[in-house]
Amino acid sequence: MSQAVLFQPSIRKECPPGACACERELLLDKLGSESARILFLTREEEKRLIERIGRIDSYADLLHVGKLLQKNLGIVLHISPATEEVRTVRGGLDIRLGEQPGLCKKTRETIPAAIRKCLENHPAIVYAILDAHDLLGAAGPAAPQPPEAS
Repeated sequence: MSQAVLFQPSIRKECPPGACACERELLLDKLGSESARILFLTREEEKRLIERIGRIDSYADLLHVGKLLQKNLGIVLHISPATEEVRTVRGGLDIRLGEQPGLCKKTRETIPAAIRKCLENHPAIVYAILDAHDLLGAAGPAAPQPPEAS
């Protein structure tokens, strides 16, 4: 007789006491729910995610990774120009993850840091982000055309 073996995916290990306020315990009783998906982002999976972020090479790919984060883990990625003047990728863009129980403090720092590093390597993506927020005037009225010579 063969026994059915149920596959139980690994969940992220708890952070050391006092190091994080991720509220992981609230989700342990709800492992089957959508809100608990974040617990399946183990340290190994987080490393794979950071590697994937490092391979982003276009704005469309960045949006795709953001959609996958939300679909698979419930993580909402926010990227927008900072309230002050955009001079550098490090300080000119606000890159953060939406608040949610189970999202480790370290993960809240490493994902945005990986995105910043990627953006430093691909400035065209930064321009696309600025353009998407209409900071380069792409969505504004067209520039007046000079009159045609008769």
